[in-house]
Amino acid sequence: MLGTGNVGKAVLDRLAGWAGTPRGDSLALVHAGNSRGALRAERLCPVDIKLRLVDGSAWQADSALANLSGVAEALAGNGPAHRIIIDATASGEVADHHARWLAQGIHVVTACKLGLGTTLERRQAIHDAAAHGNARYGDSATVGAGLPLLRNIRDLQAGGDSIHAIAGVLSGSLAWLFNHYDGRKPFSELVDEARQAGYTEPDPREDLSGQDVRRKILILARAAGVALSSEEVEVESLLDLAVREAGQDPVGARGEDTVVPPPIDALLQRLHRDAAAKGAQLRYIARLENGRATVRLETLDATHPLASGAGTDNKLAIWSDRYRDQPLVIQGPGAGAEVTAAGLLDDALRIARSTPD
Repeated sequence: MLGTGNVGKAVLDRLAGWAGTPRGDSLALVHAGNSRGALRAERLCPVDIKLRLVDGSAWQADSALANLSGVAEALAGNGPAHRIIIDATASGEVADHHARWLAQGIHVVTACKLGLGTTLERRQAIHDAAAHGNARYGDSATVGAGLPLLRNIRDLQAGGDSIHAIAGVLSGSLAWLFNHYDGRKPFSELVDEARQAGYTEPDPREDLSGQDVRRKILILARAAGVALSSEEVEVESLLDLAVREAGQDPVGARGEDTVVPPPIDALLQRLHRDAAAKGAQLRYIARLENGRATVRLETLDATHPLASGAGTDNKLAIWSDRYRDQPLVIQGPGAGAEVTAAGLLDDALRIARSTPD
């Protein structure tokens, strides 16, 4: 396992809770690393990892093992067992190694969107490497924190259905913000609350820019058979929308020390007031239809399948031959370390339970 941040720690907690059970016995953690160091053994104890690698000082770990080039060697000598790397990071450097590991016959399970959600070339390299190495790429946690979004899209296609359109609330942080925003409190204050609660990225501008949602709709679109490039997704950044509304240059209006530009409060207050007057809801929606993908703030009628929601819920609507008039709707928690960790380990268990080739 690589990464011992919030998600990595949740993976360790889940593994510790499985100790002595068939689930726990089916997975042997042999290597755990973060940016400071790594630990290696025939079977590592999750509690020991937290004490030594997460909570301890860097000198307590063998920092030489943190080198990514040596991770594959940590999985050597395990006989016919499946070799699995769980990437619990958000690191582009780690994602750069996914294809190489897959080509070596090592399965990769990840929540990082930088593999499948950036360039078409990188996505193709991952698929080609998986085929070459006869390995699996577990990506359930890349969209929806482990909700069965990708699985349902793939299962529909495998069953002969044709997907015509998808639309969804794909950001747990933005879902929380718009589920809680009522126009009484400045939107920027609500963003700060979400940041303190751990719902947003450390820098909330990553959420408000729409770039995270861009990667998610790309992953979903490509799974649905639409080979979009990143540049083909039209993204309406809430940050740019706010400063443009105030008549400012989107780039020049954002200083390094300004987490959320002040114009966003006036913009959201006006949009919320206009939506409420119609009995409608504001939602940040990603759409794929007729080969075109968009990410933007929308005003939805209260009866729309994506209008309702609670907490950090993600919600995806799928229109297909089978679900032409009334879409298939999948909803559930779309943010949080625990549900993301569960998604990672679900993929790892599916691989572990399959028969090694």
